Amino acid sequence: MATVSRRRRLSLSLMFLIPGLSLSSWVTRTPDVRDELGASTAEMGLILFGLSVGSTIGIASSGALVARMGTRPVIGGGTVLIALGVAGVGTGALASSAALVTTGLFVFGLGGGSGEVALNVEGAEVERLLGRSVMTALHGFFSLGTVLGASLGMLATAAGFPVQWHLIIMSGVALAVFLASFGDIPGGVGKPTAAAEADAAEASEGAAGGRPLWQDTRLLLIGAVVLAMALAEGAATDWLPLLMVDGHDLDAALGSLVYVGFATAMTVGRFCGGFFIDRFGRYLVIRTSAISAALGLVVVIFVDHPVAAGAAVLFWGLGASLGFPVAISAAGDSGPNPTARVSMVAMIAYAAFLVGPPGLGFLGDHYGLRSAMIAVLALVATAIFLAPAVGERRPAVADVKNAPGAAPRREKEPVDDAACADRDR
Repeated sequence: MATVSRRRRLSLSLMFLIPGLSLSSWVTRTPDVRDELGASTAEMGLILFGLSVGSTIGIASSGALVARMGTRPVIGGGTVLIALGVAGVGTGALASSAALVTTGLFVFGLGGGSGEVALNVEGAEVERLLGRSVMTALHGFFSLGTVLGASLGMLATAAGFPVQWHLIIMSGVALAVFLASFGDIPGGVGKPTAAAEADAAEASEGAAGGRPLWQDTRLLLIGAVVLAMALAEGAATDWLPLLMVDGHDLDAALGSLVYVGFATAMTVGRFCGGFFIDRFGRYLVIRTSAISAALGLVVVIFVDHPVAAGAAVLFWGLGASLGFPVAISAAGDSGPNPTARVSMVAMIAYAAFLVGPPGLGFLGDHYGLRSAMIAVLALVATAIFLAPAVGERRPAVADVKNAPGAAPRREKEPVDDAACADRDR
C-alpha cells in the first residue's frame, strides 16, 4: 500500500507557498511600482499582460513537460523562474524601466505557469493516495504565502521601504525556501510508465467514446466554472490595491491592508474547504462560494463606502478561495488521463489571467476600476448556475478502494496538515 510521508507533504506545501509569497510581494507594491514607472491604469494593464503571457506559455507547455519528465524537474524549474522574475521586477523598478518590469513579470508567469500543472498533478497524487480532499489545503499554503507576503509588503509600504530592494530580498527568500524543501519532492509522478503509455495515448484523445477532451461537455463546464472563479481571484490579485486606492480613496498602505484581508479570507477558505467538501460535496460548496464572491463584488462595486467595501472583500476572498482547487480536483477525476485534463482546465483558468489584466485595465481607464469589476461579477454569477458540473463529492475511501481498477489504499493515513476538520493524527 502506498503511503505519503510527512516530509513529502511538507515539501509540497512549501512549494505551493513560494508562488503565493512571491506574487503578493509584487501585488502589494503595485502602486509604488506604478509611481516609479509613471504609468497610467491602461499602461499598467499592458505591463501586467507580460505576467499573463508568461503564465499562458508556461501552462501550455507544462502538461507535455510533466508527461516527459515527471513533476519534480518541472516544479523545480518553475520555482527558480518565479524567484528570478521577482528579482527582475525589482530591478525594473530600480531602473524605472517598464520593459524590465514587464520582462520580470513574464519570467515570473512562465515559472508559475509551468509549475502550476506539475504542482497540481503532484497534489492530485497525494489526494489519491490519502483518499480524501487535500487539494484545497495545499492551495491554502499558496494563500498563506500571499498573507505573509502581503503583510510584509504592507509594512514595507507603510515604512516607505524602497520597492526595488523589497522585491529583490523576497526573491532571495523564495530561493532559500526552495533549496531547503525541494529535496523531498519525489521524481516520476505524472510520468507514464511503459505499461501505461499505450493507455495514456488512447486516453489523450478524450473521454468516453474516444472524443477529444475539448468535446467532453462536463470538462468544458468545469472549465467555465474555473474561468469565472479564477477571474474573481485574479482580478483581486492584479487590481485590488489599486481598486481601493483609486476607487475608494484609501492610501497605499490601507489598500495593501485590504489585500491582506482578501488573502487571509482565501487562506481560511482553503484550509477549511476540505472539511465542507467531504461533508456537503463539491457542487454545494462551489455554488455557495460563487454566491459569496458575487455578494462581495456587489458591495465593492456599488456601495460608496470604504469600510463596507473593505469588509465585503472578505466575502469576495472566501468565495474565490475554492473555485480553482475544487475544479482542478474535479477535472483530475473526471475521466482517464488526469494530467491532460488538469492541464486543459488550468489552461482555461489561465485564459482569465491572460485577458483579465489588460481587459480590466482598459475598462478601468475608461470607466473606473469599480465599474470594470462588473464584468467579473457577471462571470461569477454564471458560475452559480454551472456549479453542478463539478460533481457531488469524492467517494468515500472504502468505496474508492473497492472500485474496479482502483489502486489499493489505506483506510486511514496519518495527517499533519492544519484543517477545519476532526482528523486522525
